[in-house]
Amino acid sequence: MILVTGATGNIGRHVVGGLLARGLSVRAMTRDPAAAGITPGAEVTRGDLAEPAGLPLNGVEAVYLMAMGGAPAEVVERFERAGVRRVVLLSTADVLDGVPVQPDEVAVRHHRFEAAIAASGLEWTFLRPNELAGNALHWAPQIAEGDVVRAPFPLACTVPIHERDVADVAVEALVGDGHHGAKYALTGPAAITHADQLRLIGAALGRSLTFAEIAADEAREQMTRYAPAPIVDAVLGQLAAAVARPYVPTGVVEEVTGRPPRGFADWAAEHAADFG
Repeated sequence: MILVTGATGNIGRHVVGGLLARGLSVRAMTRDPAAAGITPGAEVTRGDLAEPAGLPLNGVEAVYLMAMGGAPAEVVERFERAGVRRVVLLSTADVLDGVPVQPDEVAVRHHRFEAAIAASGLEWTFLRPNELAGNALHWAPQIAEGDVVRAPFPLACTVPIHERDVADVAVEALVGDGHHGAKYALTGPAAITHADQLRLIGAALGRSLTFAEIAADEAREQMTRYAPAPIVDAVLGQLAAAVARPYVPTGVVEEVTGRPPRGFADWAAEHAADFG
């Protein structure tokens, strides 16, 4: 049995589908099973990483893990006690190895999970995506209302990765050999600015969208209305860094799956309806 946490998320639901396609037994964990909408064939069960004592681990051999909740050491301890053998953690490229202090709050949170898992007796693989293509959905409310998106850092140059590519690598790491101890830096096929991401979304919608740059301080004031300030500062810091030092593709998706990653234009076409 393979447990998928965050099974209703953008990546988790594809992990569930990929495992089921291989004929494997999957337990899909969600906080609200009644509203899950999970791919038929999975065992849907309630669970919350913020409540480690109640994790549904009976018979589980491998776990796809989100870095959620504030008790990574207890979660890992529960895994070991239950006989879990392998863990694939969705982490982030923000985590740095061999440094005394992580660069921001996003990295700190994920590094806590990485450290707890690495110190255990579990087989582990860390997935460290650069920027998830799905982050562009933050622009959806503005795009639904008009053709102008007001946001900071149009020249932030990242290598956004399709959520299905992250899921495909996760599936390989969960079921295949040779991934223990790997820290996979996951990227899409090409670096692209945020302004060009918006252009490709417009092309998928058949519209001409305009990126109107706003100051980081204005963006921070807006974003802290719905997200913790340390997380907002981390995100804005990452974007600022990506202007000065563009990210580059790594080729890891093709190395692990045997096929090239999907491009941002593919992602935009698939998600056109999400932009209203």
